[in-house]
Amino acid sequence: MGRLVVTEYISLDGVVEGPSGTETFERVGWTDDFSRGAEGDQFKVDETLASDAQLLGRVTYEAFAAAWPHYQGEFADYFNTMPKYVVSSTLKAPEWTNTTVLGGDLVDEVTRLKQRYSRDILVHGSPQLAQALLEHDLVDALHLLTYPVIVGAGKRLFAGTSATKGFRLAEARTFGDGVHLLVYHRTPTSKEDA
Repeated sequence: MGRLVVTEYISLDGVVEGPSGTETFERVGWTDDFSRGAEGDQFKVDETLASDAQLLGRVTYEAFAAAWPHYQGEFADYFNTMPKYVVSSTLKAPEWTNTTVLGGDLVDEVTRLKQRYSRDILVHGSPQLAQALLEHDLVDALHLLTYPVIVGAGKRLFAGTSATKGFRLAEARTFGDGVHLLVYHRTPTSKEDA
């Protein structure tokens, strides 16, 4: 069974919205002044190469679909051709290669995906989707690249949940300009999970 891994660029105050790119968010680009260095770049490459598929929310999907097909090279080829699943009730005709729209029950759809793949399924960004996956205990690991900046506004990764969600720190490293990698693995929080 595959693991569901939420991977995020996150600020000290928990913001995940508009870390870079062309979003309309007024504070977009808050990661742009920092380098994660060669080791941080390699982590992101390895993270992708260790995965079988991507699961994305519609907004993140559309940003990726607009940019990634223009990149070339071995990594871009892998990223562009790997299976992509986008959770959306409005997207009907995705154009990015190897994309499937998931419009059914989130828990059922993601459970089937985890059973289909043996390696990681990456959730990049997609804060609304990530929050729903956390709420339903579907996230197996969090990869948080924490940037040393307080954004002060924007969508945050962690919202209210119906119960406590347990994770343990599995790895911590510092890259480049003080970007901290924190890798957390889910821990059982109830007898049902054990």
